[in-house]
Amino acid sequence: MKSSPPAGLAPEKFLRQHWHRKPLLLRQAFPGFAGLLSPRELMRLACRDDAQSRLVLRHGRSWELRHGPFRAADFRGLPERGWSLLVQEVNHFLPEAERLLACFDFVPRARLDDLMVSYAPDGGGVGPHFDSYDVFLLQGLGRRRWRISAQEDRELVPRAPLRILRRFRPQREWVLESGDMLYLPPRYAHEGIAVGECMTYSIGFRAPSHQELLTGFLDHLAESIHTPGMYEDPGLRRQREPARIGAPMLRQVQAVISGLRWRRGDILRFLGCQLTEPRPHVFFSPPRSPVTRSRFSARCRRRGVRLDPRTRLLYTRGIFFINGDALEVGDASAEALLRRLANERELPPGEPGAEAQALLYRWYRHGYIAG
Repeated sequence: MKSSPPAGLAPEKFLRQHWHRKPLLLRQAFPGFAGLLSPRELMRLACRDDAQSRLVLRHGRSWELRHGPFRAADFRGLPERGWSLLVQEVNHFLPEAERLLACFDFVPRARLDDLMVSYAPDGGGVGPHFDSYDVFLLQGLGRRRWRISAQEDRELVPRAPLRILRRFRPQREWVLESGDMLYLPPRYAHEGIAVGECMTYSIGFRAPSHQELLTGFLDHLAESIHTPGMYEDPGLRRQREPARIGAPMLRQVQAVISGLRWRRGDILRFLGCQLTEPRPHVFFSPPRSPVTRSRFSARCRRRGVRLDPRTRLLYTRGIFFINGDALEVGDASAEALLRRLANERELPPGEPGAEAQALLYRWYRHGYIAG
């Protein structure tokens, strides 16, 4: 799935001058872009059990946060202004959303999080805040006023249900219209307020914390290593204070833990599995009436292959990571084909080799490939 970068954005220059550094406003980054779905369609999406959705309402100086899934009746009694509906991972449900995300492939796919879509009537927003990740804010329907600040003060309003900045001091301001886009680096304070009815498409890029990486890697090691032996103290001596942890015990346990070793390959496998691990609410369902392998092969020849929108597929050095699992591919032609599938998320009609075909069919049976 190949798409062009946003208009007016030179990827190399952007990565060198703006990525993780400073904001960038692009007028008509997507000329003629009016959005991928209507407000009513977004509300229907927010009613699905497998969609992550939130409703944010402002009551004067206080905020209210409601979590989905919602019912259609939940939207009927809302005020005429001052609220916002947000739906995460819209790319899991719309093929058009996947094509939009492909326009940002100048950033490694390993960093991509999801496409969030928000709808708000006049005055709606989620308050001044900052994010811990890079984000592109693409305007669809209507207009939204963005105010941003490079302020260092990130103190939050206490006891608020959202991460609202206690003191927001905007330094720059723009009104974005359909097709306009604003890039913001991490920790850049911002507030978006709807000017009339509007929808915004947020392309976010994940940035795991060091704590998440360390705890995740330790969990990975706990599942992948086996250390024989057990604690022993045949030379145990009586101690006067029975509740004290003795130095011999501490030395023995320290020696066991200090002997823990890992290699670069262990880190690589952890990282690949971690980056492709589906979120807890994401489930893959095998096809109800799966076709035979021969019919699947015929379908590949006729229609090609496309990954399920929820599938995450990454690779490095002959190892492929798909939805939290790692596998090695030894056949060069199969590896080249799977790399293309990972990069473009689809394969044109053709005849895969035996190893690639067996793997694709297995993924199809798991629900990783679109039926």
